[in-house]
Amino acid sequence: MNHTILIVDDDPQVRRLCRLTLEEQGHSVVEATNGNDALVAMQEGPFDLILLDLSMPDMDGFEFLKVVRAKSPELRIIVISGFLGGTMLRAAKLFGAAATLEKPFSSDSLLLAVASVLAENGPGGASD
Repeated sequence: MNHTILIVDDDPQVRRLCRLTLEEQGHSVVEATNGNDALVAMQEGPFDLILLDLSMPDMDGFEFLKVVRAKSPELRIIVISGFLGGTMLRAAKLFGAAATLEKPFSSDSLLLAVASVLAENGPGGASD
């Protein structure tokens, strides 16, 4: 099934890797360089999933998570980070991330996490 995915990361190489990997699987991808840009993108169209970096300028991943959880508690989010990996990623789960990936990650790890989160049922999961 084709899903629409928003990638929010200030690193163009990470965005490119994720976009190419996800598009190869038939997903539609939109990119944003920070949380503010991502909020604008969210107004332009619905997303099935967000890949969110925690460490970004302007609005970081935790601020973005808080805003999105208040507006769209059902939206599925995978948090990615290389900054203090384990500790920050565990904290992101408390803020509502459905899954986490520590940078650097492989294309296979990305696809596995995306497939797993998109297949979940219940709050924040697919109900097909």
